[in-house]
Amino acid sequence: MTAAPTPAEALAALRAAEARDGAPDLARRRDLLARLAAELKRRAEDIAAAAAADFGARSRIETLLADVLLVADFALHARRKLRRWMRPRRAGVPYPFWPARAVLEPVPKGVVGIMAPWNYPVQLALAPAVDAIAAGNRIVVKPSEHAPRCAALIAEVLHAALGPDMARCVTGDAAVAADFAAQPWDHLVFTGGTTTGRRVALAAAANLVPVTLELGGKCAAIVLPGADLARAAHEILVGKALNAGQTCVAPDTVLLVGHAIDAFAAACRAAGIAQPETAVLNDAQAARLDRLAEGATLIPLAADGAGRRRAITLATAPDDSPLMTEEVFGPILPLRACADLAEAIAWIAARPPALAIYLFGATPAEEAAVAAGTRSGAIVLGRCIEHVGFSDLAFGGVGASGHGRTHGEEGFRALSNLRARVRHGRVSLARMFDPPRGSLAESITKRLLR
Repeated sequence: MTAAPTPAEALAALRAAEARDGAPDLARRRDLLARLAAELKRRAEDIAAAAAADFGARSRIETLLADVLLVADFALHARRKLRRWMRPRRAGVPYPFWPARAVLEPVPKGVVGIMAPWNYPVQLALAPAVDAIAAGNRIVVKPSEHAPRCAALIAEVLHAALGPDMARCVTGDAAVAADFAAQPWDHLVFTGGTTTGRRVALAAAANLVPVTLELGGKCAAIVLPGADLARAAHEILVGKALNAGQTCVAPDTVLLVGHAIDAFAAACRAAGIAQPETAVLNDAQAARLDRLAEGATLIPLAADGAGRRRAITLATAPDDSPLMTEEVFGPILPLRACADLAEAIAWIAARPPALAIYLFGATPAEEAAVAAGTRSGAIVLGRCIEHVGFSDLAFGGVGASGHGRTHGEEGFRALSNLRARVRHGRVSLARMFDPPRGSLAESITKRLLR
């Protein structure tokens, strides 16, 4: 493989390929999706080893499930559904234009740029690639420089599975990322923090590039009076332990309604899920977590592991503290007691909307109250995070947690242009208004206005 291109070089190369070869047809797209799934599975152990080296310690099972199998499943799901997704949809025609026929057809946008973060380095680079390839686009991927070994493997997977006429990989630091965001893509997909997402959106706006932003926020878990406290603690800790809490949809803050903080802490200790297998990425992330925890009351569930492997720590802090206002994105789990569900809803509503809200022990009426009183990308009952792996479920945020949708048919449509196709008949009532217009046109117009 040759040296990584600049963003402009990669875009120019794929524009030239698009001009020469056109967009891939159904058969070609299905083949590319199958090749991508197969190559990911073939390189699975390499990816797991690269992620472990980039993080300092990362669960092999977590990498294989979340970074390899999830993307492969998405690709094979899209391959199965693609013929139906690509089918033009008939649109209604008002009777004055009969017998015209109108349809909406999804057509490729062109070249899609994808900017991925470090926390799920392969998934968040290649899951949007599945959407883009299914929609008939070419892609340029910018993996995170904070996971360099995974970035190198992503480049190899793209080259082997899709080839240089369909996909390119750009690597580099923050300066390269800024250059990437400023290119005139036909669509730009960014996954990362809200602050960086604003900068990316501003850069894209200069070229009127449409963007999909998958950002973050404080995903609250509400434990209601009807919850089994032991089960709720177990499910929340399972979600928090995944990737050491470095997940945009990780349970960020637990709001306890009708349960004491001490009782929930005891249930967490009894759950036996305290030591994530994955480390905090680097010293900078560890220092950020230490800053968030300053002034909080900490309740460690276990001793920290080797290196940057940190045990899950429960915490309480005032509502205006950084721990309660900023996304945690690590193995610290703030707890807050609420007098009733209305107080929990008000706490969530006072903050920017997050990607998900998790409910435990909710009645249908309580679920409806949360849905009516809050905004979020998802509301999930009884478990955390796993909805992201549902192949046909649209995923995305609201407001500060992002906009646009990825995954499944909605991801396909987000990276397609819906083009109108109209075929007129030889006659129609509307032709009575063609010039030169006589008294009949005037009479009908007056009647219509009445």
